[in-house]
Formats: sequence, C-alpha cells, structure tokens
Amino acid sequence: MQENGRKKTVIHRCRLTFIAVLITLTTACSNEQLQQVNEPQNSQVNHVNQHNTNTSNVNSSIDSAVPAQAHTMHWSYEGETGPEYWGALEDDYSTCKRGQLQSPINIEHNKLTTVNDLQPLKLNYHTSKAHIVNNGHTIQLNIDNNSNQMILEDTKYTLNQFHFHHPSEHQIDGKHTEMELHLVHKSETGQTAVLGVPIISEQENEAFESIWNQLPQQETKEPISLEQPIDIPSLLPTDLHSIRYTGSLTTPPCSEEVSWVVLDHPIEMSQAQIAKFAEIFPDNHRPIQPLLDRSVQSERVE
Repeated sequence: MQENGRKKTVIHRCRLTFIAVLITLTTACSNEQLQQVNEPQNSQVNHVNQHNTNTSNVNSSIDSAVPAQAHTMHWSYEGETGPEYWGALEDDYSTCKRGQLQSPINIEHNKLTTVNDLQPLKLNYHTSKAHIVNNGHTIQLNIDNNSNQMILEDTKYTLNQFHFHHPSEHQIDGKHTEMELHLVHKSETGQTAVLGVPIISEQENEAFESIWNQLPQQETKEPISLEQPIDIPSLLPTDLHSIRYTGSLTTPPCSEEVSWVVLDHPIEMSQAQIAKFAEIFPDNHRPIQPLLDRSVQSERVE
C-alpha cells in the first residue's frame, strides 16, 4: 500500500510538471505571435513618423510664399506653379526671381534711345523642313537644318526653333498685341538671340496655313514632321526696323544676357487663326518685368 502511494505521488507530480511546461510553451507561443502581429503595425507607424519628419524638413527649406510641393512640380502659366512662383520652384530657376535683366518688357517709343550707328538687322532665312511640337507650354517648330541665320552687329546666329505666345509677351506703349512670334537663335559661342514679332488680328495669314493645319491639340511625346516645308521669310513683315535690348529667356530658367530684337512692325493673323491657337493655350505669356536701368535702343529710321 505504501509503495502504491509513492507511485501515485510521483505520477501526480509528473502530471503537474507536464501541465506547467505546457502552459509555459503556450504562453511563449502566444507572445511570439502577438509580437509578430504588432511589429508590422509598429513598423508602419514608424514609417509614417519618418515620412512626416522628412516632409517637415522639406517644407522648412521652401520659400513660404510657395506651396511645399511646388519644388517638384513643372512650371506653368497659372496657379501655384505660375510666373509669380517660378523663381522658387527649383534652384535653377532662381534667376526668374533675382535677375536684373528679365524679359519681357514694356517698349515705350518715347523713351527709346536712337543709335545712329546701329547696324540694320540682316536675315538670311530660307524655306526649310521642320518638326512641330506641343511641349505643354506652346506650339514650337524645330528647324531641321542650320542654314537660317540672323546677323546682329556682326555676330551670326543660327535659327533653331520658333514658337508662339498668346497674348504677346512684350508690350508696345503699354499694350499687348493678340500674339507674339519668337524665333530663337544660337551663335557658335552659345549666345542666345531672340527675334520677337508682334501679331495683330486682321487678315488671314496664308504663310502660317501649313503650320495651323497641323497644330497638335495635346502635348506631344515626339516631334511631328510637317507635311510641307516652311517659307520662313514669308512669316515676317516687309519692314524689319527693330528695337533692341539685353534681356532673358521668358520661360524658366529665365537665363539672362539674351540679345532681344523686337520688330517695330507687326504681322497679321485672322481672328479665326488666333482663336485656334487660343483654344490650346488660352494664356501662355509671362507678365512684364522691370526695365530697371537698361537702355532700349532703336535703329535710325532712314
């Protein structure tokens, strides 16, 4: 009897030990599973906190006048990425805000400086093939050859492209014209010269017909070959009397030391032609910039 009692005691103790071990293992597994469940949540919270910290750091480095996300946005002509904010969108655009030679300007005829020895503008333009682009800011025609040139004070500039603005960027005696044509040139040393041509609403201009027939309504991924070559000389007025000043690009990065030549006489387009462009770009002009102490020169009239 005594021996049987000892056996029962040992068996009882073994059962208790087994139960204790089982409880310990069960608790450990439950804790481990709970930890695995919590870890992704904690990781997600940490990720959000880290994102908020990074955003706060970025926000503190942006000009308070510009929304925080603007530095990652492309520039435009309206809203939070419009001309007022170009200078703060990117470091490379700072000249748009701080520059002292910015374009466009208001050209006032009663304040022009007539330079008697200013050489007349010389253009050597030809009929050329081109590709048309809607780059999201304007309609641009890229010239396929290097044979079109402008000679400005003995410096030769090659025509690379031309594009349009609606309304005009430059003002003439305080007034905009309906549109403006810009012909952009580069010299062998990399200097930029732009020929600006005012456009007014009058008669239909057949010289632009082949271009207007292929105006891309949406932004293009690739340049589109024009079906017909462009007779570039026919795009300009007969009288090439010009006004000149040192300015800048009128779009970011607003680079300065650009030689501007603005023709004194406009070309014409019909209201229908102007309206067709305006359907795509209702307003793609930069506001007038301060002239400061710059001189605006005019050729001597013969």
